[in-house]
Amino acid sequence: MIRLYHNPRCSKSREALSLLENAGAQVEVIDYLKTPPGVEELTRLLQLLELEPRQLMRRKEEEYSALDLDDLTLTPSQLISALADNPRLLERPIDAVA
Repeated sequence: MIRLYHNPRCSKSREALSLLENAGAQVEVIDYLKTPPGVEELTRLLQLLELEPRQLMRRKEEEYSALDLDDLTLTPSQLISALADNPRLLERPIDAVA
């Protein structure tokens, strides 16, 4: 099963869901704005995808600059907490094997 962290208002996210469904994949869709992943889930996703926290961040979102997330002294834990507290920052779509 594929878990898709999805924003139904995002065209790229809708396109990803459509591609997966048309390929016959079993998809667990999670509207991450309504059900945001917590710190533990984000940490697991980052490990699974072999990514750093900033690679999952939408840097053009208002929250990114408002929270000064481009500060290179921030630790991965601080960045993950910012993602958990501000799900709009999550790059989308995110898909991972459940």
